[in-house]
Amino acid sequence: MAAALALAERGRGRTAPNPNVGCILVNQGKVVGRGWTQPGGRPHAEAMALAEAGEKSRGATCYVTLEPCAHVSPRGPACSELLIDAGLERVVIALEDPDPRTAGQGAERLRAAGIAVDIGTGAGDARRSMAGFLTRQALGRPFVTLKLATSLDGCIALASGESRWITGPEARAHAHLERARHEAILVGRGTYEADAPRLDVRLEGLEVRSPRRLLLSRHAGLVPAPTGPQSETAGWAPEQVRGDDEWSIVSSPQAISQLTGIDHLLVEGGAQTAASFLAADLVDRLLLYRGPILIGGGKPALGDIGLTHLAEAHGRWRRTDARRLGSDSLEVYERVRQGT
Repeated sequence: MAAALALAERGRGRTAPNPNVGCILVNQGKVVGRGWTQPGGRPHAEAMALAEAGEKSRGATCYVTLEPCAHVSPRGPACSELLIDAGLERVVIALEDPDPRTAGQGAERLRAAGIAVDIGTGAGDARRSMAGFLTRQALGRPFVTLKLATSLDGCIALASGESRWITGPEARAHAHLERARHEAILVGRGTYEADAPRLDVRLEGLEVRSPRRLLLSRHAGLVPAPTGPQSETAGWAPEQVRGDDEWSIVSSPQAISQLTGIDHLLVEGGAQTAASFLAADLVDRLLLYRGPILIGGGKPALGDIGLTHLAEAHGRWRRTDARRLGSDSLEVYERVRQGT
């Protein structure tokens, strides 16, 4: 199952509105097929693994991170039927599919065909892996990750606005990998105008995975070129205007529920944008990069997030990862919600 979960990560940020699923087929102790949901959502992981295994799938065990689908789509057959037709002996499922078109029916169909079914192996890791799909199913919006890169004293820039660079190359490379795992990335208008951010993926081999760019702004229409001091170094011409084909405007944090084809949203700045998403309780995951520097009197990482009592701040976040990235540190936190 761990191998299937690793394969599922290859599709993260590229499969919406379908989940990023991983699948491994094992026969007589040997892996005979591997699959993961392909860009755009098809083929499904099971179909890819079965195609690789061919006749070796007969009598095999399937390890899959989400319950095989039970509904026929114009884009392809139901995976539960594919597994039955392939003659599998056993299917191990990490997580039941919350989509009402499947929701237990895939597993029941497999059992009715005489296939042994086990559910629950690796369920926690599977929830984390498919957080975008699960959040869309449960809450009707994308899974939101907020990225903050700060000094030791919690600043994101000098008082002048200079922010390049708070962290070193290793941390920035990790942040670009995170970008590649999201369908969209969002900044506020202040950050856009001051920093002229490209918001693309600049890792060799992953450039094509640059996410869709979103601007949080109450003003509809075309997005003007940034005019801040760093726009020249970013290569912007003063008269340049970017249209809807490159940027989309989001009118409020709550409006992310209207986005289509986006299950993973990365929010990168600035302080007021970050605060607005936190105040609306729309942040599911925090990426906190810290550089070993002190700024003092700089721009704080967050504005007001609406807390009236200190007690309200406790118990909201659970740390799930901590690591060194060169001279910098990274901590990852997940929002603690009821039932999690």
